[in-house]
Amino acid sequence: MVVLAASIVSKTGKPLVSRQYMDMSRIRIEGLLAAFPKLVGTGKQHTFVETENVRYIYQPMEGLYLLLITNKQSNILEDLETLRLLSKLVPEFSQSLEEDMVAAKAFELIFAFDEVISLGHKENITVQQAKQNCEMESHEEKLHKLIIQSKINDTKDIMKKKVADIEKSKLEQKKIGLGSALTGIGSKAASSLLQELEPTPAYRPEPVVPVVSKPSAPAAKGPSKGMQLGKAKKANDFLETLAKEGEVVELDVPKPSGGVAAVTANVAAEPVSLAIEEKLSVSLNKQGGVENLEVQGTMSLVVNTDDDAFIRIAVASGPNKGFQFKTHPNIDKNLYSSSNTLGLKDPSRPFPTGSELGILKWRFQSKDEGLVPLSINCWPSVSGGESYVNIEYESTSDLDLQNVQIIIPLPAAGHAPTVNQVDGEWRYDSRRSALIWSIELIDDTNRSGSLEFVTSAADAESFYPVEVSFSSNKTFCDIAITTVEHTQKGGPVKFGLKKALETAEYSVV
Repeated sequence: MVVLAASIVSKTGKPLVSRQYMDMSRIRIEGLLAAFPKLVGTGKQHTFVETENVRYIYQPMEGLYLLLITNKQSNILEDLETLRLLSKLVPEFSQSLEEDMVAAKAFELIFAFDEVISLGHKENITVQQAKQNCEMESHEEKLHKLIIQSKINDTKDIMKKKVADIEKSKLEQKKIGLGSALTGIGSKAASSLLQELEPTPAYRPEPVVPVVSKPSAPAAKGPSKGMQLGKAKKANDFLETLAKEGEVVELDVPKPSGGVAAVTANVAAEPVSLAIEEKLSVSLNKQGGVENLEVQGTMSLVVNTDDDAFIRIAVASGPNKGFQFKTHPNIDKNLYSSSNTLGLKDPSRPFPTGSELGILKWRFQSKDEGLVPLSINCWPSVSGGESYVNIEYESTSDLDLQNVQIIIPLPAAGHAPTVNQVDGEWRYDSRRSALIWSIELIDDTNRSGSLEFVTSAADAESFYPVEVSFSSNKTFCDIAITTVEHTQKGGPVKFGLKKALETAEYSVV
């Protein structure tokens, strides 16, 4: 048995954790993991697939895959036993099998994998032994931390001593200056003044807190005749030029008085705050087909006052064909199934106050092209030593897409491309060697648009993968909150609601 790598990947092939046990380049392991979703079948709970060089042994874990990459000469029975052991270890270190939680526990999972696999071979170990080994304290680590803390404490002591010496020298200088000035004054008066300048034992300089005040409206002035060193518009034009070249600059853009910040404040001001949020992951191929479309949604609740913690939430939902719903373990599932009402199993218990609680989750997966909110078509061609690239977007859904960004990778030419036509705005990111196409809003007035630019000659593959990001205030799942009812007092409770859809991973490969 020779295990080349142990990994946890998403359904779209995005690597979350990967540990290599043989000498492999990063490009090769990323290529193997990217090819996996195209090879895997559906409807199997525990299986394997093979290519010409390697064997993939995998196990689905909710929305993720636990994956072993081995050579084809490896003993598949031993590999399956290793996979089972790893599948028991993963929940021990990651309480939730969500992408964010697994990524946050990446190092703990890698250490656990190392306890099971050494140089590509399985160790004779159990789940409890592996967990115990990972939790053991390291004497070298503890000693290192003690040394670092000792150095920090010594530095603080030296700093305090220096501060005291500086204060003492300042006070002595004041005494010397006043002593010469008080020569003509009586000795009593001079001595009393000098005593007032003596430092008290408990004196410590207090840190000065800077007070930031809002600038008041400028008073009306007559015409200025002083020197002018340029206009603000020229400065902004210069900064915008730097931004287009990929430099990180801050432009003086007036902040909106309303918008998202105002909506969030209004939601939090109500006794109960509810949020319906969805994360969209889409993988499209160059021909326009859908490799995968996945929606993961959450309904979360925040109770802002203790008096309104005894509540039930009435939900209205549409057909939502293909969606899979899961309620929080403390939510009464029978009540939700029968009347679309979310309430605790024990009505006498309150919801927690001041902290966010996810009460309902849903998931949807499809390959239907009609559900894709934004399709991207890229048409690169080479002529006369240059690449002419035409990119177009098209939105056939009823979603209004906000803050749309389409990022197109460019060949490493070292200069910005020549843009001949663009619907929206663009800028060149020199650090990423990419052209960023921005559209503030896509609605019924601009469901399609295009961009045309010219750059150095390159293969068509150089302009992929195209990455897309956007947000929307409408969700895929047809779900809404009708009322929030107090279970003890009766009657409705005021609530604020926020709905949002964001892209987690959206690419054309």
